[in-house]
Amino acid sequence: MENVHELGFLKAQVDALKTQGVFRTLPVLEGANEPEVTLSGKKVINLSSNNYLGFANHPKLKQAAIDAVNAYGVGSGAVRTIIGNMTLHEQLEEKLAVFKREEAVVVFQSGFNCNAGVIQAITGEEDLIVSDSLNHASIIDGVKLSKASKAVFQHSDMADLESVLKAKRHLHKQCLIITDGVFSMDGDLAKLPEIVALAERYNCMTYVDDAHGSGVLGENGRGTVDHFKLHGRVDFSIGTLSKAIGVVGGYVAGRQVMKDWLLHRGRPILFSTSLPPAAVGAIIAAIDELTSTTAYTEKLWENGNYFKAGLKALGYDIGHSETPITPVIIGDEAKTVAFSKALYDAGVFVSPIVFPTVPKGTGRVRCMVTAAHDKRHLDKAIAAFERVGRSMEII
Repeated sequence: MENVHELGFLKAQVDALKTQGVFRTLPVLEGANEPEVTLSGKKVINLSSNNYLGFANHPKLKQAAIDAVNAYGVGSGAVRTIIGNMTLHEQLEEKLAVFKREEAVVVFQSGFNCNAGVIQAITGEEDLIVSDSLNHASIIDGVKLSKASKAVFQHSDMADLESVLKAKRHLHKQCLIITDGVFSMDGDLAKLPEIVALAERYNCMTYVDDAHGSGVLGENGRGTVDHFKLHGRVDFSIGTLSKAIGVVGGYVAGRQVMKDWLLHRGRPILFSTSLPPAAVGAIIAAIDELTSTTAYTEKLWENGNYFKAGLKALGYDIGHSETPITPVIIGDEAKTVAFSKALYDAGVFVSPIVFPTVPKGTGRVRCMVTAAHDKRHLDKAIAAFERVGRSMEII
């Protein structure tokens, strides 16, 4: 009999990943997250970071983190409902609410925690959740935690969304329509004006996860809701503090009554220690910097458009991205992984994205250009894509 402690069932599954050519080991970043990095001993152009605005190693944010540690220590020491709610946390939520042009904001320890905590807190067993088929994993898991009934509409298909609402809305007390603002694997935007119009027609609430829109779209990076001028018509606007903001955490913006309820029923707030002072201090500095200038978002879009044009000219399939996120769709999973490795050998790091993150047969490398890249970085990366693509007969 097999020794149960050998975890043979997991070994079999890991061996299957190796057979399929999709097993990987974690790359190791040797230093700060910058446009050019040393990764697992090799210097490469970094095209796999969510550090959209280059804030992760920004001098002002680093100094703010140091100042916060000196004033408040390295940790809050408790959940917010006991003694872990510091002056810094209150300042951050007030600042974010002003930035997002909403009544109130609640900060969570991560964007994933935010979706896991908010969705189940605002829905019950008499309610219905309707979710886009390509929504982020954290939304999928958050929906699973809810006792509400669930339905899925085909990606950005408004006719399908309305058919679901026609068939099911009248059977439930409340209805919550959930969508990503920017879909992270393809870079396309939700049809938010149409979703909001349907939500209002069928008396539904709207919930937008704007992880990849925060700091990218809207005035000074205020996000997808601001981009579409839908303030007051989207009930729950979620953002992360780990991507464009460059630190860690997540938040939900909306009505004050939402905040009042979540501080009593948001499980990550009730049962997990609050964000450390260094992170909060740095985030406050990031919001101040973002509010003061549009230079970061303008540079991000300039770089993104330049890079897209270069790849398109080479003949790559870059999908239908409407943001700086640029997927390069290869298809076969093993070939996608091999393509990523060949690019790394050529001096460009861009991570392979394969099933189950994306559907089978749609493997891609997802290029994340930032405001910190310059034309030299992008030209070098485009040249590597040309060499590797031709050698692998992809283009």
